[in-house]
Amino acid sequence: MKGVEALARAICSCTDRQYTVPGFPVTELGALTRAEMVINEKTALEYALGDSLSGKRAAVIIKNVGVNACADPLCEATVQGLIGGVLLVAGDDPGSKGSQTAQDSRYYGELAEIPVIEPNESSCYTGVEAALEASEEFSRVALLRLTPQLLDADVTGSVVARSNRKGRLAERGWTMHGRAMAAENLYRKMFVWSASSPLNRWKRGPLGAGPAPGESRVITVHPLHSRAVEAHEVHEYGRPFVRDHRGILPPDPQAPPESRNVRGFYKTFCAACPFKPLLGIIKSRDMKVICDAGCSVFCLNPPYEMGVASYGMGSSIAVAARSTHVALIGDYAVLHSGLNALIDVYEKRLPLLCIVMKNYCTAMTGGQPACDPVPYLTWADPVICRAEDESRLHEVIRHPDAPVTVVVDAKCPQGAHHETVEC
Repeated sequence: MKGVEALARAICSCTDRQYTVPGFPVTELGALTRAEMVINEKTALEYALGDSLSGKRAAVIIKNVGVNACADPLCEATVQGLIGGVLLVAGDDPGSKGSQTAQDSRYYGELAEIPVIEPNESSCYTGVEAALEASEEFSRVALLRLTPQLLDADVTGSVVARSNRKGRLAERGWTMHGRAMAAENLYRKMFVWSASSPLNRWKRGPLGAGPAPGESRVITVHPLHSRAVEAHEVHEYGRPFVRDHRGILPPDPQAPPESRNVRGFYKTFCAACPFKPLLGIIKSRDMKVICDAGCSVFCLNPPYEMGVASYGMGSSIAVAARSTHVALIGDYAVLHSGLNALIDVYEKRLPLLCIVMKNYCTAMTGGQPACDPVPYLTWADPVICRAEDESRLHEVIRHPDAPVTVVVDAKCPQGAHHETVEC
């Protein structure tokens, strides 16, 4: 059996939902898994994160350059956490046979502090399941790096049993710094995971990474097994990632994650925020929302605490479409990178209430002017209402059976500042 067929079987067996953006060398893999085609890679990963929040496992099958489009939610997920395993399947093209670059996706393991597995001919099935288990154990996306050498190779093995685990979201009481501290502590434990992985094989002679030849074999290429430093000869496809990362050490131990109570305060919306009637209606209806990277992120904090997660700028739409079905996003964020996801949601008629807070500025970064998104949303036939029109808001803020976009219009008070509240 060819590698692409074995990997397709493994992915379908170990995940509940699959997404893809076609591109060499993984176009066939996406087709064999019958993966849902998505408008772009970032939206695909955000859908997968939404599935994860719903307790499902999901795979995203894309080529190397597509990983670049995923960088923001990929790194955000490491700090935010997840529930069901998320597998980012990256098809690398070291020979640039079907790509403009020879980008090596393994470096994202270091950047996003995520586990990276590069299977060989005997670990296609076990490698997929191990990556998903690592995703759940360390509450972050796992990357499966594939090259044409493996996809075209004759492989061995058979489907392995799933061992579903459960990740965790960052604790609500942690500060943003505390979330990063907790993620770093889990990253340290990934080095122990790599060192004990049965996927790796150690003998005398050259070290082969993934499908590259070698008497010794390293499959968990990030974090790299400590024994890799013993190898004087390393074979790998692509850049010298394994060669250059031999001897890398885990980060220093971190203190316990910082909480709001330890810090002594939390931040919330401005005292005179015109969107408070909207927020009050959402909370009164016990709606759970996916927050974006603007002011809506304060919904994670008291007094509202109705935000489930936030995976970065423009991410709330796709994540919510596969989880809570309510996205809260700002006017700047929807144009920044949320618009593609909204198009995909409408094309597929997914049930989603997308609430756009139109405040004419980027309030989190100093109040710089923001473009009016309404002219670019006319195709969605948005419902537009003033923030002070509570009766109208009561009518439109409801869980829909199809995609609905509501633009809530209000200007932030001049000179207003986010409130800092003592714990």
